[in-house]
Amino acid sequence: MPARTGLLPLDGLLFFPVTAFAPDGSFDPGAHRAHLDGRLDDGPAAVFAACGTGEFPALAPAEYERCVSVAVDAAGGRVPVVAGTGYGTALALAYARAAQDAGADALLVLPPYGPEGGQDGLVRHITALADATPLDLILYQRDRTAYEPGTVARLAALPGVIGFKDGLGDLDRMLRTVSAVRAAGHPDFLFFNGMPTAEMTQLAYRAIGVPLYSSAVFCFAPDIALAFHRAFAEDDRGTLTVLIELFLRPYVELRTLRPGYAVSLVKAATRAVGHPVGGVRAPLTEPAPEHVRALLDLVDRTREALA
Repeated sequence: MPARTGLLPLDGLLFFPVTAFAPDGSFDPGAHRAHLDGRLDDGPAAVFAACGTGEFPALAPAEYERCVSVAVDAAGGRVPVVAGTGYGTALALAYARAAQDAGADALLVLPPYGPEGGQDGLVRHITALADATPLDLILYQRDRTAYEPGTVARLAALPGVIGFKDGLGDLDRMLRTVSAVRAAGHPDFLFFNGMPTAEMTQLAYRAIGVPLYSSAVFCFAPDIALAFHRAFAEDDRGTLTVLIELFLRPYVELRTLRPGYAVSLVKAATRAVGHPVGGVRAPLTEPAPEHVRALLDLVDRTREALA
């Protein structure tokens, strides 16, 4: 069993950067570093590099390691860096080694790709990762991959498995998962809301014991993301209501207009506010210009309301 690196306790807004690509489509380390530097100045609690918002499935292994390395260098030890990993076990292990070589603190384990192996297959997959890497592991359920509450409680006993992120949105299932893990004697296990535009559902998630959430809004409107996080931390219901009604609800409705907007619309908005992060890679497609304009108008109206 490898010695664990030990991820710092997470408490604060979690930054999921987009990955910058040059006009020719190649990874652009300079633009990526500029995007990271700008947002790190705003004080997130952690950087989740090359994850879902960062187009992990579109990155070749060498690009991935460089992307994570740039994030580690930009963070400079100020905050932990969590890198995505995924696919089948062999590839997940290869990406884990690349993340370790790049200096990451932990891994966000995206759902494995391939034939369904059921709960026993998930246990084999995560156990292999935990046995092979000193990096802490955060499990992530989304799409067709769903962990049973008992499976999460079983995996929480493995050294290095420190958290669980939910992208399914089934609050009943998630409450049973939180309860199962706590009942199994893991009071420090971390739970994350990983829904697209997680701010929209975070009040409900907090009520079932999930205090942490990912923020893609932070990429293009850090002031709004931080305003929500402050209001959330202080239970400022007035500000939360304004942000939900004026920004989050219409943004979610905009985001659902086309497949892939949870990433491509975020990236287009990030580019529009001055970060040359390039476009998205296939199979994602660029958002309609009018949808980008509508999002930027939402940002402007929200800033006016908060002023």
